Order: sequence, then structure tokens, then C-alpha cells
Amino acid sequence: VDLNMHRVWEGGAEVDLKPMEFGLLTVFLKNRNVVLGRDRLLDLVWGSGFYGETRTVDVHVAKLRKKLKSAGAIKTIPKAGYMFEDDGL
Repeated sequence: VDLNMHRVWEGGAEVDLKPMEFGLLTVFLKNRNVVLGRDRLLDLVWGSGFYGETRTVDVHVAKLRKKLKSAGAIKTIPKAGYMFEDDGL
């Protein structure tokens, strides 16, 4: 992940992520093994001024999972949110 250039590579190939998908991924990577609720993710990625639904997070997580081979590391924690499980990726 190149934070300055907003680029992501996986297995030697660049992964095309939209800005919010990239933001979501970087929040997950900075908070490995920490459960983040939907409201917290909205604040961290979309900002405190965002007045949309928390379902927005679910939609973007689903898109991120489709694009990344390592998407299995993004765990859904029932009634809590999501966690990027760090197993040495």
C-alpha cells in the first residue's frame, strides 16, 4: 500500500480501488485486530459530517472483499462491526 500515491498492489498486480475503498482499507490496516463499529468507520473514512446510513460501510466492505484476494482477513463481527485480522499478511 502506497499511502502517498493512493495505490495498492497484491501479488505483484495493482488493485484498482475507488477513493473510499482505499480509505477503508487504510483504516483497517492502521487498526489491525481491532473491532471497528460501523459508526466509527463512518467517522474515520467518510468524516463526521457524513449523514448517510451505516449500510454504506457494508456496501464498501463488500466491494473491497471482491477486489482483494486477502479479503478473508476482513472479518464481520456480529453486532459489533468489522475487523482486519492480522495473520502476518
